[in-house]
This record gives sequence, structure tokens and C-alpha cells, in this order.
Amino acid sequence: MTESGETMSGTLYLCATPIGNLEDMTYRAVRVLKEADLIAAEDTRNSIRLLNHFQIKTPMTSYHEHNKMEKGAYLLGLLQEGRQIALITDAGTPGISDPGEDLVALCLKNGIRVTAVPGAAALITAAICSGQHTRRFCFEGFLPADKKERRQVLEDLKEEFRTVILYEAPHHLVKTLEELYEALGDRDMTICRELTKKYETIQPTTIREALSLYETEEPRGEYVLVIAGADRKMAEEKEQKQWQQLSLETHMQQYLDQGLDKKEAMKRVAKDRGQPKRQIYQELLRDDRENHSI
Repeated sequence: MTESGETMSGTLYLCATPIGNLEDMTYRAVRVLKEADLIAAEDTRNSIRLLNHFQIKTPMTSYHEHNKMEKGAYLLGLLQEGRQIALITDAGTPGISDPGEDLVALCLKNGIRVTAVPGAAALITAAICSGQHTRRFCFEGFLPADKKERRQVLEDLKEEFRTVILYEAPHHLVKTLEELYEALGDRDMTICRELTKKYETIQPTTIREALSLYETEEPRGEYVLVIAGADRKMAEEKEQKQWQQLSLETHMQQYLDQGLDKKEAMKRVAKDRGQPKRQIYQELLRDDRENHSI
């Protein structure tokens, strides 16, 4: 309570839970879950096992993709009354590939304090174990179920130079690998399966080799795919080759038609073709003289 008698708003705690090994639960997460007024869980039937293991008696309510609108409003009301609420997902960090992000946005929009209790996250665990480049990476989560949206994401990934991290369920793995091979060609990748669990597997391979593997082996467990980004040098060489199929005049005219002046258009053409700007200038000047002499 404030001095004026008004109730202070509560806090939403985003509590990471283990992705497999229960020993990855942090002391702070256990304390916060015990002290909270309410735990909002993706699946209460799954989470009760975790709470029982750590002797956490805090009441739970469900918060998931199918009830996030009405339950989000309910939780917001409790927070505005001053309750302390902990949000957990089935495994890992809430807000990543789950409706936790919607609750966070709702709370911040309404001035509710949000804080994180960090811990396990499958995408980070996979990234650091993968052997792929981790200075720059992008996380796509699960590919969209909608066919049109899925095709667009795969199309975008063709020119993604950063390492790409995807989640996939075992019964969809082969189809996803087939689509990745068709869209991206063969790339280095690391298959991370059952992270932190007894049968954890970290397997460097390629997309094509993975497809061959699962022709004889049934996918089991939860997968994280860490895929090498596109080869920038090869992409630039391919682009240069495409530009060089155009005449220099046509290439130049495309930029002039976009409203660029001659100097900027020439600069763009030189960059596209991987040639010095002076060389482009001389070739255009020579062609111009030849055309006028006819």
C-alpha cells in the first residue's frame, strides 16, 4: 500500500525452468516460485512435476496459446491489484516461441513491472555447442505452419548470412530438412537433440547427410537445428555474374530510371559488377563515342 491507500502494482517474473536436466534450475527461480502469489504455467499438468520436485506449493493457473487473451486480461488485473506472478513455460525461458511475449507486452503497455529470472534456453545451449559461428545468428523458432508464410521464411533464409537456429519436433523433422535442402541447398549444420537430457546428441553434419541419416533412423526427441549462414563470397560472385549478363548501358539505365544521378548510378554499377568505378566510366565513355560515330 502507498501512503494514500492505493495498492501498488505487482511484478511479472519470467522464470526460466530446465530444458531437461532438473539440476539446471536456479536457486533464485526456486525462491521466486515459492514466494509468488500465483504461477502462470503453459501446461499445469507438466509443471506440477517440477513444482513437486522442488516442494513448491504456490497455486498455479494455465496460460497458453489458446487462452492467452482472456487469461492475459485476468493476470493483468491481479498484477494491478499488487499480486506477484511468476510465468513459466513447459521448458526453458518463457517468451521465446510461446505466448509469454504477449503477456509481457500487455504488462509493459499497462505500466506493470516485468523482470526475468534467467536460466536455460534451448537456442543458446544449442548455439554454443554447435561449432557454428555464434558472433551473429538469427533465431526462427518453429517454421510457420501456414504454407505461404513458410515459403516466404525459407525464401528469406536463402540470403541470410548469419547462422540460423530452428526448433523442430521429431514428427516434422524430415519434412523440414527436405524443405531446407530445396530452399538453401546443402549447408553445414549441427543437429542438437534432447539437450541436457540423458540421450543428448550434438551432431555436426550437413542438410543432405541428415536427410540420408533419417532414411533409416526414426527421429526421436526435441530438435534444435543450427544451420550455417549463406556463403557471402559465393552470393556476391553469383550476383556479379547475373549483372554481367546485362549490357553496361542497360545496367546503368536501370539505376537512372530509379532517379539516381549519373555519378551515383555509375558507383552502383561498379559495385554490382565488382569493377573499379574508373573502369566503368571508361567503358561507358568508349561505348558512347562508338555509338556517336555510327
